[in-house]
Amino acid sequence: MSEVAGVQRPAEFVQSLERGLAVIRAFNHEHPRLTLSDVAKETGMTRAAARRFLITLEHLGYVSADGRLFSLRPSVLQLGYAYLSSFSLAEIAQDHLEELANDLHESCSGSVMDGDDIVYVARASTNRIMTIGLSVGARLPAYCTSMGRVMLAYYDDEALETYLTTANLQARTDRTITDASELRDELLRIRMRGWCLLDQELEDGVRSVAVPVHDATGRVVASINTSTHASRVTVDMLMDSFLPRLLQCAAQIDLDLAGQKF
Repeated sequence: MSEVAGVQRPAEFVQSLERGLAVIRAFNHEHPRLTLSDVAKETGMTRAAARRFLITLEHLGYVSADGRLFSLRPSVLQLGYAYLSSFSLAEIAQDHLEELANDLHESCSGSVMDGDDIVYVARASTNRIMTIGLSVGARLPAYCTSMGRVMLAYYDDEALETYLTTANLQARTDRTITDASELRDELLRIRMRGWCLLDQELEDGVRSVAVPVHDATGRVVASINTSTHASRVTVDMLMDSFLPRLLQCAAQIDLDLAGQKF
């Protein structure tokens, strides 16, 4: 087993695959088109290596070139679809979230944890209230999102302490909790009450409330939320009107998941 940057890797580890995926991840909503130099800088590769990977990805149909600029092609979505199509939660949650979004006239989402981030696996959007463009596959830090905090709240004590020790708790607004001890206390409160209210900690003007989703064994495997703008919906409205419907929606998803064979 080899060691790279302090991480143990098996002898069978294919570094070229890792580097190819790093090239794909270099593109995002803020940088949809990159030059060869940009890709080399983002991935830490030499220009020659980055060029080889880009040419390979272009040949496979995942990347297109327009002069000096490269961009991802729609076929790259096949990589994510392979996961979603094999993941019953995404399909089940989507139907329920669309119904909930129509009832509340606000955007509703479902996510799972991946490392220190949440990844959106379902989303029913009725409006855009955030400057960040969110869709299925989008990632956000768990600590400053309502869905992330719900899932962190149900970590076992050891996993939670590891997260709090290593997570980079940066302020997104002047309301964001960035102290590990304060975040731990908040997560314990969320665990006790079974829901999380986030008031303008991810982005100014954005409020959300989230609840957990359980598999057939009762284990928390995901979370769902509804988000709104502070100018439209007060905290009391979120608690009195939105939270009960969200809890009902999660219970319906739990029932559907309990009937699935994984």
